[in-house]
Amino acid sequence: MWDYTKKVFDHFKNPRNVGEIENPDAIGEIGNLVCGDALKLTLKIEKETEKILDAKFKTFGCVSAIASSSALTEIIKGKTLKEAVKTTNNEIAEYLGGLPDEKMHCSVMGMEALLAAEKNYRGIKPISSASGFAEKTVCKCFNVSESKILKAIESNNLKTVEEITNYTKAGGGCGKCKGEIEKIVANYWEKKERKKFSSMTVVEKIKHIENVLSEKVNPKLKKDGGWVELVDLNGNIIKVRFMGVCSGCPSSGQTLKNVVEKELREKVDKALTVVT
Repeated sequence: MWDYTKKVFDHFKNPRNVGEIENPDAIGEIGNLVCGDALKLTLKIEKETEKILDAKFKTFGCVSAIASSSALTEIIKGKTLKEAVKTTNNEIAEYLGGLPDEKMHCSVMGMEALLAAEKNYRGIKPISSASGFAEKTVCKCFNVSESKILKAIESNNLKTVEEITNYTKAGGGCGKCKGEIEKIVANYWEKKERKKFSSMTVVEKIKHIENVLSEKVNPKLKKDGGWVELVDLNGNIIKVRFMGVCSGCPSSGQTLKNVVEKELREKVDKALTVVT
C-alpha cells in the first residue's frame, strides 16, 4: 500500500468541489479512460477581473488523482486566472503534505488540466494532427508526448527514466519507449550544461575546467605517476601542460585526446578542443 499522508486520505475520502459547473467559462480535460487516469476541470470566472469564482472537477483515477484534483480546486479558487496558472504540480503535492514518487504524475495531471482550461477560456485551440502540427508521441501506452516529457524534466529537475515515469507515466507500460526517453533526458541536460558553460564568466569557466581536471582526469593520470595542469583558455581552445611522467611520455598525444579532451567534452562542453 502506498504511504499517503493524512491530508491525501482526507481529500480522497472527502473530496472538495466534486462535480461540474453548469455553463462553465472554462473547461480543461486531461487524460483518458484507456490510460487509467482522466480529469475534467470546470471553472466559473468573473469577466472583468478574471477571478476564479468557483472550480469543480470530475476524475477517474486512484487515491492520488482524486486528492490532487481536490487540492487543485482549493488552491486556485479566489485567485485570478493569471495567478492560478502559475500553480505547479509540486505545489499541489506540497499542499497534500507530499505524494509518493510513483504518484507524482497525478499532480502533473491537475496542473495540465488547469493549463488546458486557460487555453479553453482564451479560445486557444489544442494542437491536433489535423492542424499539421501534431506533437510527437513518445509513449504510446499512455499517449505521452515529447513536449510533456521535456516540460516535466524542466519543471521538476528530472534526470532518470524512472523519474520520468513517476511524473508522466511514460515508460510505465510495455517499456519499449524507455530507450527514447533516456535519449531525451540526456540531450536535455547536455544542452543545458553547454548553455550554462557558454554563459559563464572567464573565471567561472577556468574554475569549472580545473575542477574537472582535478576530479576526473588527474586521478587517472596519477596512477601512472603524472598529471595535467591548465595553462590557458582562449574561446573553446584549452591549453594544458603535462607534468610528471606524462611530460615526457611518447603516448601523451593519445592521452591528450582520449583522456583529457574526452573528459572535458563530456563534463564541460562538446565544442572544446584541448592542445599542449
